[in-house]
Amino acid sequence: MGKRFEERYKTGDTPWDHGTPDINLIDMVIQRPISKCKVLDIGCGTGNNAIWLAQQHFMVTGCDISQTAIEKAKKKASMSNINCSFIVADFLNNGVPGSPFGFVFDRGCLHSVDTDEERRRFAENVASHLEEGGLWLTLAGNADEQVREIGPPQLTARELVTAVEPYCEVISLAASHFGSNQSNPPQAWVCLMRKRKGIQ
Repeated sequence: MGKRFEERYKTGDTPWDHGTPDINLIDMVIQRPISKCKVLDIGCGTGNNAIWLAQQHFMVTGCDISQTAIEKAKKKASMSNINCSFIVADFLNNGVPGSPFGFVFDRGCLHSVDTDEERRRFAENVASHLEEGGLWLTLAGNADEQVREIGPPQLTARELVTAVEPYCEVISLAASHFGSNQSNPPQAWVCLMRKRKGIQ
């Protein structure tokens, strides 16, 4: 997976990267609201969401499997005079320094994991990085939409909930669209969760 994403960031074949923070993240942070805390942005790509969160006075660590993406994120943050920490990491198989975090965000990472077992392992790893009662917001491709020729991987609501429920309480699960500059953006699940008590 790492080589595939590295090559796509090198060639610029990244239709998911539209240069702005995702509207679903903005809405959740502002309308819920999410309290200021330490944040982990998993699969941060070139830093659009991490930089926006830092501008809202969160303490942000972004990680991505692609070295090229992280280099671009660091450059973008520097040009914006924003203080973020960006690291290269394979989140499915490794930890990220700085835990516990009060809020974890991923846009399109959970849905990129291929099997039920790996999705559960991903959710377990998220929970291990969260503080007691910490929140996780995931944006995932929605399998209620017809498969596109070019579009994100898709999960059913059952696949998503089955993966996360052992580790997190689902607070809300809503059908939406990914933030995008496309006229017909891909459909998405917007799922907000809270780490279950007693989970390490």
